[in-house]
Amino acid sequence: MAPEPVPIQFSSESLTVLNLCLAIIMLGVALDIEWKHFTQLAQEKKAIATGLFSQLILLPLITLIMILALSIPPGMALGMLLVACCPGGNVSNFFTHLARGHVTLSIVLTACSSLAAFLITPVSFFMWASFLPDLRTEVKTFEVDFFSIATNMVLILLLPVVVGMSLKAYLPHISKRISKPLRILSMIILTGFIIVAVINNQDAFAYYLGDVFWIVLLHNGLGLSVAYFFSKVLKNSESVNRTVAIETGIQNSGLGLVLIFNFFGGNPAMAVVAAWWGVWHLISGFAFASFMGKRPLVQMS
Repeated sequence: MAPEPVPIQFSSESLTVLNLCLAIIMLGVALDIEWKHFTQLAQEKKAIATGLFSQLILLPLITLIMILALSIPPGMALGMLLVACCPGGNVSNFFTHLARGHVTLSIVLTACSSLAAFLITPVSFFMWASFLPDLRTEVKTFEVDFFSIATNMVLILLLPVVVGMSLKAYLPHISKRISKPLRILSMIILTGFIIVAVINNQDAFAYYLGDVFWIVLLHNGLGLSVAYFFSKVLKNSESVNRTVAIETGIQNSGLGLVLIFNFFGGNPAMAVVAAWWGVWHLISGFAFASFMGKRPLVQMS
């Protein structure tokens, strides 16, 4: 007889720290975004459309196909779907630079997905979950509603991004001074937080990680590779192909964890998926970017 699933221990104080940490991370991301980045890409509408479609439609679609094909249990499936509906991760710009991709496009895609995530993430999550009866039923058991998630995300996602971009625009000297320290501090806090959470919940992580490891590896690998070849088929430049792949494969799984603990009762299967994605995408993203960075940039004719 299989052992009973182990619940995750998570206090309200820990949730407050996690919310604050994500807000600081998003503020740090926004300090690198300038309005000129948007105007510089005015003539590259195809590249922007490819990146946004890949993030908003292609990755959730891949996720749904995986869930159906592999008969993934509802808890893990919801975790995968929630991560797939989150905006791009804050390290995607660094990986794009390492891969010799289109850094300005990466910044714009991160900015667009982050600014719109307070609305798009819950809409996308509920929409894709509704296609599968098991997931639709599972969501209802948590009594999660769209407006609660959207309100939470306005405070921890949209507001910090708006404040950060405003500081960059109107107080550039201050934003320049605090940008790097803030980014380093937030990553240290988040890393420490995840380490402590794993130590405090060793049994829960051990229970799920064996299955989750391979699921996240395949999920993330498909996100990177399918997005790359999707962009390639559309005849974008090689630098755009690399950028689209990274923006699709590097997700803000920290946001996923925040939502899981705020609205899904810290569901252990969902939390382990989001937490392991947050670790794995750093490994896979660095490997992908390093490999691509050594390859020549062949321009499309």
